[in-house]
Amino acid sequence: MTEHTGTTPAGAIVVPELTRLFDASGPFVTAYLTSEPAVENAPIVERRRWKSLRRELTERGATPSAIDAIDSHVGFAHTLGECLAVVANGRDVLHVEHWPDPPARDHARWALLPAIIPLIELRQASPPHVVALVDRRGADLIAAGPDGDRVEEVEGAGFPITKVHAGGWSERRYQQRAENTWERNAAEVAAELERLARDTRAAVVVIAGDVRARAALRRDLPSWLDGLVHEISGGRAPGTDEDTEASDIARLVATATAEQTVDLLRKYREELGQHHRAVAGPKDTLAALARAQVDVLLVHDDPADERTAWFGPEPTQTSLDRGELVDLGVGIEHTREGRLVDVAVRAAFGTGAAIRVIPQAGPVAGALGAILRWS
Repeated sequence: MTEHTGTTPAGAIVVPELTRLFDASGPFVTAYLTSEPAVENAPIVERRRWKSLRRELTERGATPSAIDAIDSHVGFAHTLGECLAVVANGRDVLHVEHWPDPPARDHARWALLPAIIPLIELRQASPPHVVALVDRRGADLIAAGPDGDRVEEVEGAGFPITKVHAGGWSERRYQQRAENTWERNAAEVAAELERLARDTRAAVVVIAGDVRARAALRRDLPSWLDGLVHEISGGRAPGTDEDTEASDIARLVATATAEQTVDLLRKYREELGQHHRAVAGPKDTLAALARAQVDVLLVHDDPADERTAWFGPEPTQTSLDRGELVDLGVGIEHTREGRLVDVAVRAAFGTGAAIRVIPQAGPVAGALGAILRWS
């Protein structure tokens, strides 16, 4: 598989640990299980939910070894979050996540390909972002990304910070020294903030704190960050309402995520209307994926959607028609049938395309479409 990491300029996200799932041998169990920490007898409730999914998986032909591989993760998942997300094959648990929020519903799938669109959607809803809590001395910087949060402290020069009113000939000199100190500190914070934003490929930058400190920092930030920066009240001062600050940051990140989806769909409609760099519907989208032509795959995932497509050993070997793959030289014994959207995701990951999960099919015919690298 071609490894693609981070965020494209349009905001579509793919990360290596998900890409690597398609390098493993299937079939796979993919399960999303509610794990409620606040209910009475939480371990018992959790195991009861898993028992129901086990029964469904067994009825669908899942092997006992694949199901049993997940058992050790059930019973304490409620201590780590409100959803257990896990992918396993007949030999190993390949991927485990604990989400802070429950899934829309418990569901599990036994198939030749892992069903990981919910994992992609989770990352999409929590894009990499950097928060700067600033004052005139420096800043606390928090870089939030798929590998967790990084916290750094930038402390600039400590004297003089406050303008003094000494009176006489020295007052102007002290005031100027204070201004110079603020500016130097802001420049140090700006340099570190830019580095973190670049390293994490941040989709949002939030600045909170003293009005003068925020203004000084904005002046020193490079122009490429202008469209990403948002300012809120708060900061690093004692007594700051941290709950309100966290809520404001979450709101900005959610808004930025929604705007990225809107922008991508707008671009998609423009390209499609010009018959230029976009395709619509399963047939044309799979054909573009087979040519490694897709820049961003747009997909709507309905758990009840059981449409299928065919795929071969290579990511580009994909089609709605099995015979087409055979005509292209794929041995019939190497052709496999998978759920349509999972086949498309596999091909996108394998060709270095990014993916955007859209909330409803809307302008994307057949719940699959793509923005192309070339026409």
